[in-house]
Amino acid sequence: MELGNIYKGKKIFLTGHTGFKGSWLLSWLHILGADIKGYSLPADNDENLFNLIQGHNLCNSVLADINDFNNLSKEILSFEPDFIFHLAAQPLVRLSYNEPLKTFETNVIGTANVLEAVRHLQKPCSVIIITTDKVYENKEWIYPYRETDRLGGYDPYSASKAAAEIIISSYRNSFFNTHNFDEHLKGIAVARAGNVIGGGDWSKDRIIPDIIKALRTDQEIVIRNPTSVRPWQHVLEPLCGYLMLGAKIDENPTTYSNAYNFGPYLEDNITVKELAELALISWGEAKSKIKLYDSYKQPHEANLLRLDISKTINEIGWKPIYNSIKSIEETINWYKQESNIRDFTFHQIKSYTNKIKSSNKL
Repeated sequence: MELGNIYKGKKIFLTGHTGFKGSWLLSWLHILGADIKGYSLPADNDENLFNLIQGHNLCNSVLADINDFNNLSKEILSFEPDFIFHLAAQPLVRLSYNEPLKTFETNVIGTANVLEAVRHLQKPCSVIIITTDKVYENKEWIYPYRETDRLGGYDPYSASKAAAEIIISSYRNSFFNTHNFDEHLKGIAVARAGNVIGGGDWSKDRIIPDIIKALRTDQEIVIRNPTSVRPWQHVLEPLCGYLMLGAKIDENPTTYSNAYNFGPYLEDNITVKELAELALISWGEAKSKIKLYDSYKQPHEANLLRLDISKTINEIGWKPIYNSIKSIEETINWYKQESNIRDFTFHQIKSYTNKIKSSNKL
């Protein structure tokens, strides 16, 4: 699958383009030669990845709220996209405890706004909506979750994403039913990704940004819930999956209008403490700087979460390329850069692309 042949010259509407994952996807789509319109809130500070890569030069950047339906609809309908990648979200579990209404509004109503705008789009369009691995009703068991498992959500973030999936299913059944594809010409796919790490993430209460901030200020590294297991993966892994899923649904919308998990192999599901220790090794720092935190007083977060990616491997042809060590090394290497951040970001994308081409994946 040659992604350049698929996305070059195509109109891509990308929500959340100023965010961490959105900025990486914007960079990749730019390299592929796509015509991109981004729709998102403004980047929040000068250190934001979107600003570092000069993202405003890579697309037609619309700075607006996903909850403003009239404006969102106007931008989508006037652009007439071939693809929509919907990444805009409130993505933080801990913040969702402080701002539950904003989380539900952005993640649930924001998704409904995108789908409602697509309903009025009078042309074929492939839509890829990004949710999360946390949409599953987490029973804290050792078995990895499959796409057919029950949805749920303890915290507001997880619940908002599960609710968004119900909205997506409703729109797909009611307005974008695969049995009536010749009438609406829309394919709607969902991507559920595990915990993502990578350069340019400065979000509050995320493990890698917390480690980097502590290292730069010579502070102790405080680790919450050190024994929690997560499906960590480098940001380029799921983004590659999103692009491959977009290609598949564009080729055969009635087959791939479905949900797919994107995560590492099970042996690369590691604990928070293991992730921190590997990050310090990559940085060249002693593990003694780690301080384990008493999680008892913290808001609830899942302790064990794994994804079954067999459906994605078999149907989409995607598979992880980086193991946990390589993912962490690539992430830390990005944070070590002190200049030419945009060039290094593009370099990491091109290096990853070369690696997956050599594996006959693309």
